Amino acid sequence: MADRSYQPTLSQLRAFVAVAEYRHFGTAAAQLGVSQPTLSQSLATLENGLGVQLIERSTRRVLVTAAGERLLAQAKAILDAAVCFVASAAGAGDQPAGPWRIGLIPTVAPYVLPTLLPALREEMPALDPQIIEDQTVRLLDSLRTGAIDVAVIALPSETSGLIEIPLYEEDFVLVLPRNHALADEGDLPLDVLGELPLLLLDEGHCLRDQTLDLCRSVEAHPLSGDTRATSLATVVQCVAGGLGVTLVPNSAVGVETRRADLATARFARPVPGRKIGLVFRASSGRAEGYRQLASLIRRAAPEGVVAVDM
Repeated sequence: MADRSYQPTLSQLRAFVAVAEYRHFGTAAAQLGVSQPTLSQSLATLENGLGVQLIERSTRRVLVTAAGERLLAQAKAILDAAVCFVASAAGAGDQPAGPWRIGLIPTVAPYVLPTLLPALREEMPALDPQIIEDQTVRLLDSLRTGAIDVAVIALPSETSGLIEIPLYEEDFVLVLPRNHALADEGDLPLDVLGELPLLLLDEGHCLRDQTLDLCRSVEAHPLSGDTRATSLATVVQCVAGGLGVTLVPNSAVGVETRRADLATARFARPVPGRKIGLVFRASSGRAEGYRQLASLIRRAAPEGVVAVDM
């Protein structure tokens, strides 16, 4: 039976939300930066205090009970409200303040941060940005559990409970060795991908998935083999070494091609590309602050992109 005087702590609610999202105690504990016994104890204390089983445990799997599913949204809303309360106490009001955990995908972070961080210091001096670079799936997981506050990813996120703010659109550009027959071409048909040894980023990168979708649309097959890279910089160096060609977002071309003897080629219209946006939890209570951040990112966007109005 529930103790009517019981008041759950934020740590207990975080434990519940993390286990419910990850369906794994070890992963949830690592995400929160606590030991697994500490996490288990927090969850058990919460369940005992509420008089309700929230998580069903077994040796093989972790399930959220019907009561847990019903209470999960409220737990997330409480955690978001607590974050907003602390931000307000730090002087947030009209100007965002306090720590904001900002996630960015690896094919955006190196090209946006050089202009974004100085702009944040200038225009949002009370803000304490904490930068997390990671792949889209993990950023969305972290966003759902409250481990990060906001993320910059390729849209659409295809995730319920999130609000998306479009930032900018950009074309994909073919990067190839300087002596390649297609160097400096400017009106390539998309089906040329079927004739090229195309190098991809490693699994988990949204740019890899976008490239594969383009290849499927023209029945092209990327280069198979043991070459694997987790960054655009590495893929481009492989191109410079004669291992193939690759697709790069326009925002990255200037940075990644200046260090090697490389050339580019561009596609005919409609040019393939992507839309980058800012996503955050609908329950966060910081919508206005995130819109300010989106406006700042849009103004600090790298060359070669087209800003999208909100």
